[in-house]
Amino acid sequence: MKLKELLRNIKPITIVGNDDVDITGVNIDSRRVADGHLFVAMRGTQVDGHQFIDKARTQGAVAILCEEIPADTDGATFIQVASTEDSVGVIATTFYGNPSEKLKLVGVTGTNGKTTIATLLYNMFRKFGHKVGLLSTVCNYIDGEVVPASHTTPDPIQLNALLAQMVAAGCEYAFMECSSHAIHQKRIGGLTFAGGLFTNLTRDHLDYHKTFENYRDAKKMFFDSLPATAFAITNADDKNGMVMVQNTRAQVKTYSTQRTADFKARLLECHFEGMYLEIDGREVGVQFIGKFNVSNLLAVYGAAVMLGKAPEDILVVLSTLKSVNGRLDPISSPDGWTAVIDYAHTPDALKNVLNAIHEVLNGKGHVITVCGAGGNRDKGKRPLMAQEAVRQSDKVIITSDNPRFEDPQVIINDMLEGLNTQQRRKVITIVDRREAIRAAAMMAEKGDVILIAGKGHEDYQEIEGVKHHFDDHEVVREIIERK
Repeated sequence: MKLKELLRNIKPITIVGNDDVDITGVNIDSRRVADGHLFVAMRGTQVDGHQFIDKARTQGAVAILCEEIPADTDGATFIQVASTEDSVGVIATTFYGNPSEKLKLVGVTGTNGKTTIATLLYNMFRKFGHKVGLLSTVCNYIDGEVVPASHTTPDPIQLNALLAQMVAAGCEYAFMECSSHAIHQKRIGGLTFAGGLFTNLTRDHLDYHKTFENYRDAKKMFFDSLPATAFAITNADDKNGMVMVQNTRAQVKTYSTQRTADFKARLLECHFEGMYLEIDGREVGVQFIGKFNVSNLLAVYGAAVMLGKAPEDILVVLSTLKSVNGRLDPISSPDGWTAVIDYAHTPDALKNVLNAIHEVLNGKGHVITVCGAGGNRDKGKRPLMAQEAVRQSDKVIITSDNPRFEDPQVIINDMLEGLNTQQRRKVITIVDRREAIRAAAMMAEKGDVILIAGKGHEDYQEIEGVKHHFDDHEVVREIIERK
């Protein structure tokens, strides 16, 4: 593609050099630049891409999109813009032929439930016989092909490349998680969405956003940018649900388990094997547990209705769907106790999962919770997570999660700061996660439930920048086999 064609949808301040050159690729990482590429110098949270302009040129970049043009411009074309962050998504969309316009792309945002809803929509529409793409925390899929995920939402160039591959593979639909980081950093800029879903909003990522209001406003930006042709489905049970859609041009629909809404559901029965629900007046059995999953399934139902599927057909498929890996995964032991593995890593997620367990136990059996908190992330949620675990558990083992570059004992101490003397009597601390899970298994008796929270689908522990293989599922099964 000619550079001048690539620039047609942005407004450069100035162009130095020839805009008639051929561009063979676009990159924000100078290490990936090859001959004929356009390098976009992004001002990131950690490093400034302008520092790598010379490296990109030696790698073969023939054009540089930047906010400041250097003194030496020989041998390359420089395009100055007010904000490379605002421009990169549009550039990527143009380079890859605007793939999102050729798909029905639906974004899911909120604190909890994004992965579950996006993945269930992907699985549902495949069962309907469509070719479908998925962009999620757990994994990306181009129809049935697995593409490993490193971020909840990839950078704009990787994102558009994936969407273009989906189009080339014949996909009609794509469902994606939209994290607050991705929205704020304009990673989804330039994309055309057919619809957006809001799940809920609780404390998370304040290490990045600094305040809850900033975090909320980042999520809201997604709905503010939806076109009039799109739909916006919001959770009327969340106090920020209507805030999200107050300035959107999209067609607004609501879902609720508690009040009048466009899509309504209520829980009829709950067991560890699943639930019976009533959705818009029709009964359906599903293979999920927890009131929060009633909301998740209702969001999936609403999106499918807005995408033109018949309610009766949606409920048939909904009854066949299974839980996402690492989301309330039960493993039963021969001794009669059950381990439940879940990704819950925020106070609200922990609350929801423990509520779901108590709904099934109904006062029979004890709950032992094994949890920790991630290193180099929002420290403010650590004591809140400990409080939530203690409030709804008979025994709590605080352990290591992904300590990253922090001392795991310091993280544990931060969690303990949220507990008074009486609450601490319920708690023991074991830094080694494997030993913590083993201790919980030794404590558990017939009818008890062990919640192992924080990692869910992850099959690693990140320590000092190194990912070591660690899978909660595997550890539980090993313990069961050795008993």
